[in-house]
Amino acid sequence: MAMMTLKRLHDLLDANQDKDGLIWQGACHDCQCEVKVTATPKTDGIHINGGSVYEPEADKFIMKCDGCFGNDPALRNYQDCEVYSRVVGYLRPVNQWNDGKFAEFHDRKMFDASIR
Repeated sequence: MAMMTLKRLHDLLDANQDKDGLIWQGACHDCQCEVKVTATPKTDGIHINGGSVYEPEADKFIMKCDGCFGNDPALRNYQDCEVYSRVVGYLRPVNQWNDGKFAEFHDRKMFDASIR
């Protein structure tokens, strides 16, 4: 898995032109410390501070602090959670559904039996 590409970074900056740059905030993937990564466009290029950002799938960002990135720049021990749900009487992974069933899954509402 590679870090975010320069083209993708430019696309994100172009989509957020009203801001002074991009900010990712959360926990470091390796050490779980708080991380704030900024990408700011300047005349001499894009300045990235605070760590590194990975995008394993569209709009899903994972960060590493500078220390952990310096020790090992690769993103290791990353595994997506596979979600199963019932379809026509049996369990199937949601990522294997067709587009119609996937859209229906997102339209589902939770039912609370305790409300009378």
